Amino acid sequence: MSEKNAVWPVAVNAAAGLFIAGVIVWQFVAGDGVGEAAKAPTEAPAAEEQAAAETAAPEAEETEAPLEVTGARIANADSEPGSWLSHGRTYDEQRFSPLDQITDKNVSELAPAWSFETGTTRGLEASPLVIDGVIYTTGNWGIVHALDAKTGEEIWTYDPEVPGEWARYGCCDIVNRGVAAWEGKIFVASFDGRLIALDKEDGSVIWEKMTIPGAPYTITGAPRVVKGKVIIGNGGAEYGVRGYFSAYDADTGEMVWRFYTVPGNPEEPFETPELEEVVDTWKGGRWWEIGGGGTVWDSMAYDPELDTLYVGVGNGSPWTREIRSPGGGDNLFLSTILAIDPDTGRLKWHYQTTPGDNWDYTATQHIILADIEIDGKTRKVLMQAPKNGFFYVIDRETGELISADNYVTVTWASHVDLETGRPVENPALAYDKSTQFVLPSANGGHNWHPMAFNPETGLVYIPTQEIAGIYSLEQKWRDERDYEVKENWWNPGLDWSDYVDAINALEELPLASGYLKAWDPVKQEARWVVELPAPLNGGVLTTAGNLVFQGTADGRFAAYRADNGDRVWEADINTGIIAPPISYEVDGEQYIAVMAGYGGVGVPSGDARQIAAAKYANDGRMLVFKLGGEAELPQVSLKDQTIPPHEPVELTEEEFRRGEVNYMAHCGLCHGPLAISGGVLPDLRRMSEPVKDNFMEIVRGGMLKDRGMASFGDLLSEQEVKEIYGYIITRAREDRERMSVGQ
Repeated sequence: MSEKNAVWPVAVNAAAGLFIAGVIVWQFVAGDGVGEAAKAPTEAPAAEEQAAAETAAPEAEETEAPLEVTGARIANADSEPGSWLSHGRTYDEQRFSPLDQITDKNVSELAPAWSFETGTTRGLEASPLVIDGVIYTTGNWGIVHALDAKTGEEIWTYDPEVPGEWARYGCCDIVNRGVAAWEGKIFVASFDGRLIALDKEDGSVIWEKMTIPGAPYTITGAPRVVKGKVIIGNGGAEYGVRGYFSAYDADTGEMVWRFYTVPGNPEEPFETPELEEVVDTWKGGRWWEIGGGGTVWDSMAYDPELDTLYVGVGNGSPWTREIRSPGGGDNLFLSTILAIDPDTGRLKWHYQTTPGDNWDYTATQHIILADIEIDGKTRKVLMQAPKNGFFYVIDRETGELISADNYVTVTWASHVDLETGRPVENPALAYDKSTQFVLPSANGGHNWHPMAFNPETGLVYIPTQEIAGIYSLEQKWRDERDYEVKENWWNPGLDWSDYVDAINALEELPLASGYLKAWDPVKQEARWVVELPAPLNGGVLTTAGNLVFQGTADGRFAAYRADNGDRVWEADINTGIIAPPISYEVDGEQYIAVMAGYGGVGVPSGDARQIAAAKYANDGRMLVFKLGGEAELPQVSLKDQTIPPHEPVELTEEEFRRGEVNYMAHCGLCHGPLAISGGVLPDLRRMSEPVKDNFMEIVRGGMLKDRGMASFGDLLSEQEVKEIYGYIITRAREDRERMSVGQ
């Protein structure tokens, strides 16, 4: 186990904590109508030779060397349903397994086959690959494990040795969503921005390329390989970066092309014609000085027949458009789905889900491609449930919006106008003048956790949640139209004092809700819904056995009937799951595998009462099940949740207030609002004496930087750290007293 995978105190990253748990019930009435696309497409270049290769018969693979993954093999993935060759199993990312040995009739016999300890205590988000009897998966930082798919025996492990202090630049944990495979190589992106090609046999490095200019960029997403090009994006919009994604030659590692998602300084030459076309959608600001955002940190899909790569783009930097683009404008290509020529990196068409994004409503959520019948005609569609709460069905040939409706409660907009393709915003919830509670929050109605499409039921299975967000514009901007940019500092342009006041106004943080929804993309309605105890649950797998598998935040792994949602199997594992399961086959036996380890985006502190990580040790594992499995589930230890006694810290009212606001601004997401941790990182109310004695050296001096706790000496003075410490101790003493009287 790498030392930096240990859990240590104080904010691992300067995070916002912009969500507050709770369900706000508003009745939503959608509009109706039929409309055109947001932007006319351009013609795709001819690619007859490649198309022939991608659609070649499976028999052509017989001449290839064993263990090689090619475009033809991925395109014909259904000919080997026991494998899981790419991130979503197939290029279309449906996450549907044709295997049917495990069904809704016999799933009650499912039991552990084996498990593998990752040696981590943080979020595990990987979707493993299974290729010729070997599982390739990732843990934290971009560490890769190759395992025997039948026994779980470790074949090799590769550690990119990311500097521990880089954790400071991650908005949402030191996670990694998996690898890609191509012609004898395994590709992984490290948390600090390197793209690495490994030999599939022994994990040795073939080539390595730095894909970012430096901090505060990070990479948490899985690469994809299309036509011999490795596609990778990055994250960092919360810290003021400019988004882009790049294609690298799979053999040499040389960059082939790069697509910037937002324009840079308009006084300088534009990198691509697309940027020159959209710069007028940014008005009146100097967005390039604070990044602009638009990072591509997760979803991609590919259509070999149309030879088109689909990419989801993230939020603006800063979050609020009042600062980023005060003159208005859609701010393309923020919160946008892009259709890209994979040979050249040029744009075919785009569709923007949230014009002028103001709430961190990314369009980086899972993209699924499918052919479905709509109004008596088979349509080639792209489907997405982005953060903004609307489910989109888009013609993937042209970019035309076919339909959109809300899949969760939405208050920021009334509906999506099908004629214009634009959401109709609710002006009453603008936060430029006053603090607002908005649904969805920055967590989204659906976040990165993959959904799945079952072609046999015609349903999309979506992990959703209802969490209200608190938004308030930076006071200095309201008063002076001025905004201070701090290097490598979380800069969403929101007012922390107002956020703290909004939380303190609540007598208790209410509980948020999580749901698994079976969504009919044709009728745009839920077919069935399973309510879960907490939000931010795991990704989804669906199979030909009429099953849907999902792990939960409160430490369960369950199977439901795909047609009606009846729960037919469950295992209590006492470890939260956020990763998506996969299914594979070895020697005639079907297996279900999932990475277990909670983390990722911050958990609202009200939900620390519900999630497993607050109650149990969060040791990371791969868990694998089969019918009649004879292994035992690993034992999970209980946490001591008592708050120890602390000597009081004398603070003036002004000092306490500054400590409270600075805690929220620098520490709140990782260690929890009101200093109540969600359990993945330490609850600072329970600090030990050695931690208290070294608090200043930890926060400002970087004493624990190699273990993930970087120095914040550039952002916090000694006095500010003392005030944060005093705030934490005061909160701890208050909560200890409440617990002692049974509250």
